Amino acid sequence: MSGDFDDTIFAPKGGFSVVIRDLSGGNGAEPVEIIRNFPTLVQANGFARRYVRDSIDRCRAPGLTPDEVLAAWFAFGEDAEVTGAEEQGWTSGAEIRDFAATPSRDPEERNWRVLDPRRLEDDDDEDGTGGEGDEA
Repeated sequence: MSGDFDDTIFAPKGGFSVVIRDLSGGNGAEPVEIIRNFPTLVQANGFARRYVRDSIDRCRAPGLTPDEVLAAWFAFGEDAEVTGAEEQGWTSGAEIRDFAATPSRDPEERNWRVLDPRRLEDDDDEDGTGGEGDEA
């Protein structure tokens, strides 16, 4: 495909997915959840990053050192990873130390819900303009 834009940010058929894993091992090696249908890599990466940021901050207790925050996250938190994007998909490894060292000051950094593609599906179902079973 020719053009002046990077077509790798657009989703493959079916969209990008984000795999959520329970780090406590409660679900074994299986993901807790797979969230599908992210229309762009930017949205999938943003969702995964915010999800992990939120999970780490929920594991933070007053007075914990960054290493203790990470230990709590690895014991009780959830990780998120973008799939279907090869090297361009976001993974937590590059940023978890920074997240553990510095609590989020901006609530938007943790607002993964705004990027959740299921939110759009739920909105369509509620207003009767989309969703399953709405065939013409």
